[in-house]
Amino acid sequence: MRTVPLGITDSRVPNVVAGMMRISDKSDAEIRELVTTARDCGIDFFDHADIYGTDLHQCERRFADALQLSASERSEITIQTKAGIVKDGPYFDFSFEHLIESVEGSLRALRTDYIDILLLHRPDALVEPDEVARAFDELEASGKVRAFGVSNHTPRQIDLLKTAVRQPLVANQVQLSIAHAPVVTQGLTANMAIDQGITRDAGGLLDYCRVEGITLQAWSPFQGADGVFLGSSRYAELNAVIDELAARYDVPPIAVATAWITRHPAGIQVVLGTTTPTRVSDAALGSDLGLTRPEWYALLRAAGNLVP
Repeated sequence: MRTVPLGITDSRVPNVVAGMMRISDKSDAEIRELVTTARDCGIDFFDHADIYGTDLHQCERRFADALQLSASERSEITIQTKAGIVKDGPYFDFSFEHLIESVEGSLRALRTDYIDILLLHRPDALVEPDEVARAFDELEASGKVRAFGVSNHTPRQIDLLKTAVRQPLVANQVQLSIAHAPVVTQGLTANMAIDQGITRDAGGLLDYCRVEGITLQAWSPFQGADGVFLGSSRYAELNAVIDELAARYDVPPIAVATAWITRHPAGIQVVLGTTTPTRVSDAALGSDLGLTRPEWYALLRAAGNLVP
């Protein structure tokens, strides 16, 4: 498993992450099998959020109940969770009180004394950077959170937070796949009057994160605008290229889809959402699969993107 830097810290993390958002209805044995498979592949990084599950903190709780981690076992893994989305409404809340309450709930649910990485989930239009900074300072000083980041944030939203937050923002988790790649394709057609060059990230999110030393994390890495693209007749041309490369490298197609993301020099982490152990191990084979430039661009074109 290839590792990448975590932001500007000295830590390195695997470039494939096990997402835990769909484990609420899994048995303890199924969760243990999923985690064991991930660990056997070199994935020691587990992604959570307070809202994952039908009840608040449910997936975090199921994770802890199933694993019953000792202190030494806990120290061997990285746990990332998120805060800021309120399901009632819904609405977003980056207030000091909400962030502190959310982290306390995550700590209880996960049965741990600390969160390795806390991400602000989706942007709060009513954000007050000083409130976020006060929450981060308290959480860091108490040892309850060791690193901080964001999810689904634009460059200017990050800059706004940085007017008050003194901790480095180590990660930004965004939607990215071969079939949903505006953060990548924008740069190819920035001076052309086509939709591919128009994104909602307000000015080069990918390049911004590389310049600022923020690790990008790709959620929904196997989905396009209308569902999963792997094996779908709606993406026949893309799957033909994926299947050709899978045969060439003797790996499953999901490994090629993973490799398209991990091949990028930005050092992007792929966040898996599957609860099927074999899909985790198959995807992990793409961690260090070195697609050539022609192969990488062939996949981009096959997904319907213009390469001028």
